[in-house]
Amino acid sequence: MSLLPYFSSSAKVWDSIEWVTGIEECGYTGWEIVADGNYRLDNPKNYAMITDMIASTKLGVSVHAPYGDLNLATLNDPIYRESIRQVCTCIEHAADLTDRVTLHPGYLSPVGKLVPEKIWDLQKSALVRIGKVASDHSVLACVENMISAKEFLCRFPEELIGMSEGIEGIGMTFDFGHAHTVGKVQEFLTNVKRAHHVHIHDNHGVSDEHLALGDGTIPWDIVGKKVAANYDGIVVIEGRSIEEAQRSLIQFRKWFT
Repeated sequence: MSLLPYFSSSAKVWDSIEWVTGIEECGYTGWEIVADGNYRLDNPKNYAMITDMIASTKLGVSVHAPYGDLNLATLNDPIYRESIRQVCTCIEHAADLTDRVTLHPGYLSPVGKLVPEKIWDLQKSALVRIGKVASDHSVLACVENMISAKEFLCRFPEELIGMSEGIEGIGMTFDFGHAHTVGKVQEFLTNVKRAHHVHIHDNHGVSDEHLALGDGTIPWDIVGKKVAANYDGIVVIEGRSIEEAQRSLIQFRKWFT
């Protein structure tokens, strides 16, 4: 299997773009753009800045769709429609840069908790609409498994698979940092052949700390070998700084072989 290490940092969405050159200098093969803050792809100035940076490097690109203040499973119809619109718009702009866009599923609001079946149906309907746009633009929109907060959909592999499979244009991002917060690393590894995109970062199994690899308690010796044997493609290492990117890449090269 061939694994391509990319780096992404949601902590830097308001930073000047010069930091991206450090990704290539560290030895990464690509950059996952978190399409928020200064990196929203629907802002022409941002888009020009991003494409200029990409052209100045040899970095491959993947994209993480915006998620702040959005909810693809809300009962509030104007917010629901706007959430779908923003994800679709991101995919349309990302299509000239990549064929992989990760998106967050929705979550249960206080009123949504009263009708969980309806929330599931709303999320499914949103993915059908997003998947159609993705397919039309030769992009795979990958739904990501979420952290331990019980309001989130798709925390567990069976829920992520059940929500995503069979929808045109929709794939799955397996995030092993998120999986660790719900105690499901092994279960996601069992299903890793189904993954279309992978995210990795470390934590201590309680909260989404986004630590450098090796700074938490995820058994990377087990995860790395299993992923390397059963998955082929981009592995996005998430972190808060170039210094963390450097340390994580050392661990990646040690275990993901």
